Amino acid sequence: MKLGAFFFGGVEMPDAGAGAPHPMDRYYDNATCWDATEKYIQAAVAADELGYESFWTTEHHFQYEGYEVIPNGILIAAWIAARTKQIKIGTMTNVVTQWNPLRLAEDFATMHNLSGGRGIMGVGRGTVPREILHLNDFHVSIGSHDNPDQAADDQVNREYFEESMEIVRIALAEEWFSFSGKYFQLPQPGIPDRGTTVQRLTLVPRPIYPYEIWQAVTSPPTLDYVPMVDHGAVFWNQNPVYIKRMWDRYGELHAQHHNSNLTPGERRMLVLSVRVEDTHEEAMRTARSGHDEFWKFLGPYGWSRGYMGDDGKPVGPGLIPTLEESIKQKTILVGTPEEVAAGVQYYKDLLGMEYLTIFPHLAGDPYSKAIEQMGRFANDVLPLVS
Repeated sequence: MKLGAFFFGGVEMPDAGAGAPHPMDRYYDNATCWDATEKYIQAAVAADELGYESFWTTEHHFQYEGYEVIPNGILIAAWIAARTKQIKIGTMTNVVTQWNPLRLAEDFATMHNLSGGRGIMGVGRGTVPREILHLNDFHVSIGSHDNPDQAADDQVNREYFEESMEIVRIALAEEWFSFSGKYFQLPQPGIPDRGTTVQRLTLVPRPIYPYEIWQAVTSPPTLDYVPMVDHGAVFWNQNPVYIKRMWDRYGELHAQHHNSNLTPGERRMLVLSVRVEDTHEEAMRTARSGHDEFWKFLGPYGWSRGYMGDDGKPVGPGLIPTLEESIKQKTILVGTPEEVAAGVQYYKDLLGMEYLTIFPHLAGDPYSKAIEQMGRFANDVLPLVS
């Protein structure tokens, strides 16, 4: 398997856990957020030294509460590339609706070329209305549990995202291009330039190395779209019954659109939260506060929709699961190396997965703990998986 590590890039929180403080009652100053950024980069260097195949950054904005303090995953990735030797660097994800698509394409191509071809383009549609609404010119938001207009917002977001990604792919691939859509006219008509008008554009630079695009998949419309455009699919925080269903459907749709059959794990990635300790009891103890803080943060945005209820259907939005519930749902693997390896083996047998990315930095944990977890997973867990 190709092993990756994914970090949110949050600050260390000594008061992490269920209950108080409320997420929006926290405020971390600039120095604390920057300390997290430097430790985040050190974790990427450690992943490279441990032999990880990939390291995944994030893109989030205005989060004074400290959960995700990296606003530009591509810029951070360029610095990580300068300090590492072989690891690939992607963003999970670049929130495309927060970018001008041409700037996204330019910045990615620059980082990818500077890194010697180690860039991975990771894309998604976003989570937090506070971010999106302040970072595009079309009033595009995102549907979430605490957004009463979520259905209409989600549809606009999807349209804008898909149009933007068409532009990104064309601009990265074609010597010259133009585009006409609902949101973008490229070039804008009638622009004078040296005695004529601009009729087409060219991106400078474009990639000089092959590259891949990966996209988070959590909904049926996204599952229909991703294989059609040949993006790799990333699955996270969903019951394995749902993952298996979407995993196989991706392969079927990819074959229909591209007239070729993928291997069972090709072009699909599973992300798993992990906590490895010498005993099961110690793993439960050290995982609980970070797990509970994670869900206190993301539960209101509807992230629990991938959990299965007792009736076999997805639970309603807004669930804040306990650690025991998440273990039952198999979204986090907790225990001894043997127990965690058994969980990985379960998924490998179920999916035939070739790409596994772990989430070793539970919310609020010290970065030293996350680096330790990467080492324990690579050295103690992975050798036990057949």
